[in-house]
Amino acid sequence: MGMKARIALGAVVGIAVIGAVSANAGSDGKHGGSGGSGKGSSASAGHQPGAAKGSADGGAAAGKKAALAGDGEYQVGSDVKPGTYRTSGNTDDMCYWERAKDAKGETDSLLANDNVSGTSYVTVKATDKIFKSSGCKDWEAVDPKAKGTPASSMAGNGGMFKVGTDIAPGTYRSTGSKDDSCYWERAKDAEHGVDSIIANNNVTGTAVVTISPTDAYFKTTGCGDWKKAS
Repeated sequence: MGMKARIALGAVVGIAVIGAVSANAGSDGKHGGSGGSGKGSSASAGHQPGAAKGSADGGAAAGKKAALAGDGEYQVGSDVKPGTYRTSGNTDDMCYWERAKDAKGETDSLLANDNVSGTSYVTVKATDKIFKSSGCKDWEAVDPKAKGTPASSMAGNGGMFKVGTDIAPGTYRSTGSKDDSCYWERAKDAEHGVDSIIANNNVTGTAVVTISPTDAYFKTTGCGDWKKAS
């Protein structure tokens, strides 16, 4: 499958899914799949992760040894162990990753995928067969028990933040965007499936969202910077 013809499963197309664990399917122009304007999640293409303001490392340990190179196709169980991984420092929107149920390279092989600019977390499951990464910075294994210093603000293009480690729970306000390019998402895990989404929205103008202590991750792309209001 070519770099410009990858699939994004079940991403959001300009529709809020507030309080629901689902997302509408759409079409992602960048990788030819069902991503929506590069927004959304589920294997969504188009998020632009980065580190929270005041937490430039995003909770990752400095100098941590890479678990996976940013370019490659890996067999789960032999090349890569199941677990959660993190890539950061992707600035050109060319980082692409994919979880697949087999090595056929077909549309039906995809379990989840994403285009990344900045930082992303991905959980590789024991039932996955292949993990692909192209144009990404190296991946580091994430210790689920690791502690961080949660920030109270984050870049609107920051992408994916771990709640309680990278970003503190609470109510945040953003100036949003003028062209409906601001997308945010509260997620319960880093599997990037439709069922991972707790709530999401596409916003023009001011955006306000409450991140719960029980949320696992918060994603933001194309938004004005977020500041904690309470």
